[in-house]
Amino acid sequence: MLWNAKNLLLSLPGGEMDCIRFGTGERALVMIPGVGDGLKTVKGMALPFAWLYRSLAKDFTVYVFSRRRALRAGTTTREMAADLNLALEALGIEGAAVLGVSQGGMIAQWLALDYPEKVGKLVLTVTLGRPNSTVREAIGRWTEMAKAGDYKGIMLDTAERSYSEKKLRQARLSYRLLGSLGKPRSFDRFLIQAESCLTHDAWEELPRITCPTLVIGGEEDKIVTGLASEELAERIPGAALKLYPGLSHGLYEEAPDFLDRVRDFCL
Repeated sequence: MLWNAKNLLLSLPGGEMDCIRFGTGERALVMIPGVGDGLKTVKGMALPFAWLYRSLAKDFTVYVFSRRRALRAGTTTREMAADLNLALEALGIEGAAVLGVSQGGMIAQWLALDYPEKVGKLVLTVTLGRPNSTVREAIGRWTEMAKAGDYKGIMLDTAERSYSEKKLRQARLSYRLLGSLGKPRSFDRFLIQAESCLTHDAWEELPRITCPTLVIGGEEDKIVTGLASEELAERIPGAALKLYPGLSHGLYEEAPDFLDRVRDFCL
């Protein structure tokens, strides 16, 4: 199969977790996506992900993990990290490079803190160590839309906050035409994951992270703010910081050198 792509379903204590794997490299790279995982998991997405991230497939065997399928109300980012640790144990993965994006970065912080043997290098992208007023406003709005079943509204609002005007023109048209496709039957998982972002607080623990860490943020981030990335890098001993001027929360899709930067750091 192309890029050695495979869809996996992991049976863990207490539930199941969707995972995809691709690439042929000796090094393991673990990717943890953001809160959008609550709307659509990685189930069946091995080939699309492998295509998007094919530049990593030679140097790494890449694993992308969803949260467990059945999330208990009130599940925290720290508990999600404990679930991920079980998944890594099941797959025999230790010392991996870990890339966490947005809420995935919150989970990655706890993984590095509570299970340091699992994390060899850490990349925290468009994320934060504790909530701020900007993320509270954004997630509060998405929560209202989710409770109203407004999937298209969530997609459009996320795009408006995430992209440059050039990419926004494409996203607006796409979401208006296709905004109902992919709508989940239930918004429960999304609401649980959204709430976990608002209760995430690793601030006091962050100085305990000892692995090499790269923090990547956008100066114009309208969801977590660029300042949150600066604070995170200052809080983690020895962390490097890359801020992209003019880019927001979706910089990992827009910055042309993003994957090269991740690859070079994680090798």
